[in-house]
Amino acid sequence: MSDYSMKDIEWAKINKDVLASLESPRKEFWIVLAVCMLLVLCGAAAEAYQYNEGLGVALMNRPHFWQLYISNFVFWIGMSHSGTLLSAILLLTQADWRKPIYRFAEAMTLFSILTAAIFPVIHLGRVWNMYWVLPYPNERTIWPNFRSPLLWDAAAITTYATSSVLFLYVGMIPDLAICRDNATGWRKKLYTTLSIGWMGRASEWMAFRKTYVLLACFLVPLAVSVHSIVASDFAMSIMPDWHITSFPPYFVAGALYSGCAAIITLFVLLRYVFKFEEYMTTEIMDKTAKLTFAIAMVWNYLNLGEYASIWYSNDMFEKEVLLQKFFGPYHWVVWGMLLCATVAPFAMAFKKVRHNMWGMFWLSLVLQLGMWLERFQIVSPPLASNHEPWTWSVVWPGTVQLTITVASFGWFTMLFLIFCKVFPSVSMYEVKEMVFHRRKASSRTDMEDLNEVKDNMIRTEEGLS
Repeated sequence: MSDYSMKDIEWAKINKDVLASLESPRKEFWIVLAVCMLLVLCGAAAEAYQYNEGLGVALMNRPHFWQLYISNFVFWIGMSHSGTLLSAILLLTQADWRKPIYRFAEAMTLFSILTAAIFPVIHLGRVWNMYWVLPYPNERTIWPNFRSPLLWDAAAITTYATSSVLFLYVGMIPDLAICRDNATGWRKKLYTTLSIGWMGRASEWMAFRKTYVLLACFLVPLAVSVHSIVASDFAMSIMPDWHITSFPPYFVAGALYSGCAAIITLFVLLRYVFKFEEYMTTEIMDKTAKLTFAIAMVWNYLNLGEYASIWYSNDMFEKEVLLQKFFGPYHWVVWGMLLCATVAPFAMAFKKVRHNMWGMFWLSLVLQLGMWLERFQIVSPPLASNHEPWTWSVVWPGTVQLTITVASFGWFTMLFLIFCKVFPSVSMYEVKEMVFHRRKASSRTDMEDLNEVKDNMIRTEEGLS
């Protein structure tokens, strides 16, 4: 089926294909799910070991109080932004091509937040004290320190996670009703409860549209503010290379960048595993790649602007950290980041690359690697060359940190695959609307062509007469 033939898909076939993805994915689905569960078990064992032995096994000391755990936290928070944020923006701008892919992008947001929330808790060491950051009155009259970035992050994550769940759930209600009418056993009970009696009446659709658009309007500024808060964790310190006013927009652009790369990765995987070739077309991949390329250029501009402002400033500490980044012990991290996140995205300027599914899959992994390295080079190099000489030291992540990091990717993928097995990862009612609009546009084009032919014939006859 060609890229522009989605208008030819019958509505009954859309229901059949999406509902079939809940029952019979390819065998690779179960292999990947088993590997992810194994990684999660390894991560749980590493955390239990760290819990018993203390944070010393993670090779963190006073100068390097932030390292891989906080780098991972920023990475996963960034991953969470593109799904819901881009879905909301594209909904408000009425971009028709978002409809087959926005559902799994919003699910990616939710599970990225759940993954990110793990790392501040792990980083505490004393995980049982996590409730101390919650702003509630208690008998000890002890309130959290409202100037602490930890409290900001807790409030931001809670608000964004709640809003993302609500946005995802509201958008799924019509599809849950379709699942309810075609399911049996425990699935039917689940879908009946979640569809809250949806019958598809005109009044229900009107309320649904208003609510969905209202949530999108609320989520756009919220998503921007959340990652700006995460950026303020760094920008409001006096650490060299962190005390930068451009960090909030820089972090937001980086979040969108890494999230778009993750959308491309999941796009190709779902297209193959659930046999969605007719819905996740080359046309949609082309538009997603163009959007990713545009965001990558914005991020590159902000990144180079940061380097220029440090280089031409008179702050010797900032300049020394910058030189240490490029030529010191962490130089391979910075150069690897520039290669993967700055140079590699230019491949998307070529149409052949954008239309090659597996080529885009591997390129998206390279982009995500670059953005992960970018988070690490923000955190560790400044800690290795701070204001005071006694803090100068090079500390690399240990086995425990690396194991928990790899396990976080398994945790995210496991949750995402389970979601796609229980809930429809492609919006059936939105794809039907897309098919309807394309059929209508095609019919209108055919009529215009016919009228043009008639006009030419009339002019020819008048000329002959």
